[in-house]
Amino acid sequence: MDCHRADVITERLFLKNFDNFGLADVILRGISAEGYTIPTPIQCEVIPAIMARKDVLGIAQTGTGKTAAFVLPLLQAHNAAKARPQPKSCRTLILTPTRELASQIAANVRAYGQFTPVSVVEIVGGVKAGPQIRALNKGADMVVATPGRLEDHVQTGALKLDQVTSVVLDEADQMLDLGFAPSIRRIISKLPKNRQTILLSATMPKQIHKLAQDFLTDPVEISVTPASRPIERIEQSVLAVEVIAKRDALVSYLSSNDIERAIVFARTKRGADKVTKFLGASGLAANAIHGNKSQSQRERALGAFRDGSMKILVATDIAARGIDVDDVSHVINYDLPEVAEVYVHRIGRTARAGKSGIALTLCTPPEIGLLKAIEKLTGNKIATEDRTEDGLANAVPAAPERRSNAPRPNNNKRRNGRTQSTQKSAGNRPSSQNQRKSGKPGAKPRSDMPTSGLNRMLNKSGKQQAARSL
Repeated sequence: MDCHRADVITERLFLKNFDNFGLADVILRGISAEGYTIPTPIQCEVIPAIMARKDVLGIAQTGTGKTAAFVLPLLQAHNAAKARPQPKSCRTLILTPTRELASQIAANVRAYGQFTPVSVVEIVGGVKAGPQIRALNKGADMVVATPGRLEDHVQTGALKLDQVTSVVLDEADQMLDLGFAPSIRRIISKLPKNRQTILLSATMPKQIHKLAQDFLTDPVEISVTPASRPIERIEQSVLAVEVIAKRDALVSYLSSNDIERAIVFARTKRGADKVTKFLGASGLAANAIHGNKSQSQRERALGAFRDGSMKILVATDIAARGIDVDDVSHVINYDLPEVAEVYVHRIGRTARAGKSGIALTLCTPPEIGLLKAIEKLTGNKIATEDRTEDGLANAVPAAPERRSNAPRPNNNKRRNGRTQSTQKSAGNRPSSQNQRKSGKPGAKPRSDMPTSGLNRMLNKSGKQQAARSL
């Protein structure tokens, strides 16, 4: 892979309005109807590259306008095409890690292309497949999809990928973090070799480099703003409190400040539900959004947040990808992220569309190591109000959590869904079901395969189901 910078970047930045790109009038009308007049720096570089049919490797943080950067030139290509897409096929495939992001991109395609005949179909898990299959039967110019549900439709023949001319991997780093790398490779292997590939990521880990090397041809590499640099219009601060005082600190802050819209980030799905519950008990109405919520629940929560009827949204990092609301005044880190780069993505949910924003981080003494990692990454010392008993400077960082790929102790004790400790606590009593099957007390349940093979199959099935629910 031979990457090269976009040609004459300084000239690109002189493009002061969308008219200079050579976009069709019907697309310019759509842009104007959405209230946009001046392209962002990344749009100034990505739009010409895609219109020139170049492969693109783009590094852009949240809130830089990268969605429009690839949607607009792809709309231009489809609007200029005379032939309609064939049934059960598409010309552009856009892959995203989450349902919310897929919905956001599909909504942008419809908004910018509202005066064009370009069609778009959204393919995500968590909803019935029937309407998606019927929409695919007609063929679509653009398909926006999460990998799991897309593979389902490809395997059943509801969608064929042999007509794809452009593929976009949006938030590629997040897709890899979620374990979608095998799915992405399987999907891309089914695409025509003569295609345009656009890979967009907030960070550039080794896996992204490897993916780019394998699937991009002589790409234009574009990085307008370093992914580790927060937006300057965000007022950042840290409130250091003891663990026991964390809930009260959040309630007090939300109650005493002028909140237009606030996103509160929790580290886990269960944590997000707990935060929502204790905020509600304190008279602060909030909705939670995370992977265990159904698609309809997530859409209702986002809808209420957008229209202002619910001012507080509690979210996990994965579900937050795709929250595209311009008027978020506050971002609050109730839990610090374990990966420093995630902090930048979180606070990038505020200070959008040229506005300013406020980002508050609640830090307890065990989280001091995570805070230091964020400050090291961003190169900024965040203003801190210390309310801890012994002082945050004297805090001892908590030991890092064991990663999922690290060896787990006593893994061989798990057997047929029960650990030895569980069996021991049960007194090794034979189940009545085992007695009925074998006629002998304490007989083992029969299986058509070894226990290890059965567990591997169940684990694989569980992972696939989890991925498809995103």
